Amino acid sequence: MTPNIVQTTPIPGQKPGTSGLRKKTRIFMQPHYLENYVQAIFDGIGGVQGKTLVVGGDGRYFNDRAIQVILRMAAANGAAECIVGQGGILSTPAASHLIRKRGADGGLILSASHNPGGPDEDFGLKYNGPNGGPATEGVTEKIFARTTDIDSYRILEAHDVDLGAIGVTNLGDMRVEIVDPVTDYAALMESLFDFDAIRRLFASGFRMRFDAMHAVTGPYATEILETRLGAAPGTVVNGIPSPDFGGGHPDPNPIWAKDLMDHMYADGGPDFGAASDGDGDRNMVVGAKCYVSPSDSLAVLADLAHLAPGYARGLAGIARSMPTSAAADRVAAAKGIECFATPTGWKFFGNLLDAGRATICGEESAGTGSDHVREKDGLWAVLLWLNILAVTGKSVQALMDDHWARYGRNYYSRHDYEAVDAAAANTLMADLRAQFDSLPGQSFGPLVVEMADEFAYDDPVDGSRSTGQGIRVGFTSGGRVMYRLSGTGTEGATLRVYLEQLETDPAALAQDAQAALAPVIAAADRIAGIRARTGRDAPDVIT
Repeated sequence: MTPNIVQTTPIPGQKPGTSGLRKKTRIFMQPHYLENYVQAIFDGIGGVQGKTLVVGGDGRYFNDRAIQVILRMAAANGAAECIVGQGGILSTPAASHLIRKRGADGGLILSASHNPGGPDEDFGLKYNGPNGGPATEGVTEKIFARTTDIDSYRILEAHDVDLGAIGVTNLGDMRVEIVDPVTDYAALMESLFDFDAIRRLFASGFRMRFDAMHAVTGPYATEILETRLGAAPGTVVNGIPSPDFGGGHPDPNPIWAKDLMDHMYADGGPDFGAASDGDGDRNMVVGAKCYVSPSDSLAVLADLAHLAPGYARGLAGIARSMPTSAAADRVAAAKGIECFATPTGWKFFGNLLDAGRATICGEESAGTGSDHVREKDGLWAVLLWLNILAVTGKSVQALMDDHWARYGRNYYSRHDYEAVDAAAANTLMADLRAQFDSLPGQSFGPLVVEMADEFAYDDPVDGSRSTGQGIRVGFTSGGRVMYRLSGTGTEGATLRVYLEQLETDPAALAQDAQAALAPVIAAADRIAGIRARTGRDAPDVIT
């Protein structure tokens, strides 16, 4: 088989972000678009001659065809081996683990994370490095630079590889190994958690509902929860991955996982509920009539991780994205360990994890993980919660009440305004920057502004500096509001507004979060003029 060198021209708009490149599926399907980007990845990482790559994704529409293209291009570019999840399936954390376990030179993960899938929805592709984590900014810049001047790509003319058959085959001179996508990951989880204690929990009559949202964690959750841990059959719902996620939106939050919330808030509902997203790296945790915010979940897991065997020695440190609430900071201070606030994007945790400076990390967008891989890991977080519940014998609500009594409660919420006109969103942010000097001392209802700035991060490991990472406004009350434009969508702009208020009065720890945050919510709108600028009376999603 002789590789073909196909002449091409650059296609604009191929700049990868913190989660790789995400576009509408039909954009990726247009002639030469996917091929150009894959070749740019290969060139941007210095070529793949003699290298081993892991390849897999979340099963969304076009994944199977895209994987065939990637394999033929890897073979044409001289790769020695590609390790592929059966059926093209690999959750993002499982792919990270496989890269690390097999000593691969990196991996290509096909996913648009929590975004909808289908021919008219979203598609994504990203490169993860040899440590199993997302590509560094330096690498993504090289990939982007190559997309701007690419003039050809290499591809092998060959029959499709049978992605359904576990085993080894050859594609030209390249070895292709199809592996069970679940086995290695499940073994890793069993090494970290007390499966015997969790089995006893389920045997006691403990009831759980896990909503896989028709996404990639279905096979993983079914194998681990039902087969290995003995949860009742049917514990995992919507467990078969679907190219369009059952027509739903695979984002684990109270809006898109409403069916789970309805079950958890019904009289006589399950004891514990959880959901995960399209590629398996996010999670939502719910107790009986008790929703746990991602920020509170991070804090509780960091506080009680020592109850699981994999973390019995304690934590080296905790890291959180800047918009995540400061609840984890209070845990770190009590334990006398470091706590880092980083920009949003899991790759910023990579240096801390690799350097042994942090053990558990979390983002406000329902991503939590540890140093077992270099990605956030939805099912890992659920299993750590189960381990804690099994050892303490307490309910989710009791654990939250205990936590707030010891540390105070960081009331917290995120308001998302989706598909906002990009020009209006950028003007809003620019006008906020112009107020940095004038805002301190101003009153907005009962709140007085103490500080306003734009977050910048100096990496404590490699000394790199990241600027423009979100606008912060702090109040003398201990509350704060943060504004960011998100790049995880594929059209318009998503304005994310993060709201927080610390409460330490024992008599005020059981309020509804939106009610407790009402003064901060009102101040956030007045400071930025959100309603006037976006034309929205309310956010699209509240978490």
